[in-house]
Amino acid sequence: MLKCKSILHPTDFSEYSRPAFEVACSLARDNKAELHLAHVIPPIVVGYGHGVVPPDPDVRRREVEQMLESLKAEAAPLSVTIHVEDGEAAPAVLSLADRIHCDLIVLGTHGRTGLARLLMGSIAEAIVRKAKCPVLTVKIPDKR
Repeated sequence: MLKCKSILHPTDFSEYSRPAFEVACSLARDNKAELHLAHVIPPIVVGYGHGVVPPDPDVRRREVEQMLESLKAEAAPLSVTIHVEDGEAAPAVLSLADRIHCDLIVLGTHGRTGLARLLMGSIAEAIVRKAKCPVLTVKIPDKR
């Protein structure tokens, strides 16, 4: 059986991440593991034109930190560390996983297929393919 001391849950705060958060909390509780909650802030792309002002990155970072702190409070009494990373999602998650020596990554998947997956890519797929540790993907439950 896989013994986890450190579990990473990257989140985009969407409805697809919620079930993965709950699974990550359960696994952390069962294994008495440290839970790492992370969010990756993508690079800002702004086209300059008439009156366009790029968003303040410090404001976005504070918002993300507050949302992660809220999840951390929900996970109590687990041992939780939060991480805010900058960059492209998959490479940033993989880099963080290496730095914290996580034993398991638990993330949600949007479950896109076909053309949507081809055009948008799949962050979860990239993480599954390139992670050095096991990855558990959690799909949102069917609402039927």
